[in-house]
Amino acid sequence: VQLTESGGGLVQPGGSLRLSCAASGSRSSINMMAWLRQGPGQQRDLVATATSGGDATTYMDSVKGRFTAVRERGSNTLFLQMNNLQPEDTAIYICAAGWGTYDYWGPGIQVTVSS
Repeated sequence: VQLTESGGGLVQPGGSLRLSCAASGSRSSINMMAWLRQGPGQQRDLVATATSGGDATTYMDSVKGRFTAVRERGSNTLFLQMNNLQPEDTAIYICAAGWGTYDYWGPGIQVTVSS
């Protein structure tokens, strides 16, 4: 399974970005997909998760109400709609996927929030 992330970049505070993570190489729906992020000098945090049913999502507290993870039922593509971005959201965003644990990881994509 290979994960390919896209959609990162530079945005001003208050702006929006939409990240995409496409998983290839699997004939079945991957049970768990997630977005994590790691800021400069910070630990890696779990930002949002979504199951293959597309109806169970979780978020870290600091992004609730601003970020939305979207995954259509049975799809192996996970989107992360990020609104009202703030400088503290600056990080490398990493996609992960797996069936019982997160065994597969993308290379990460840079998101920079700055004026």
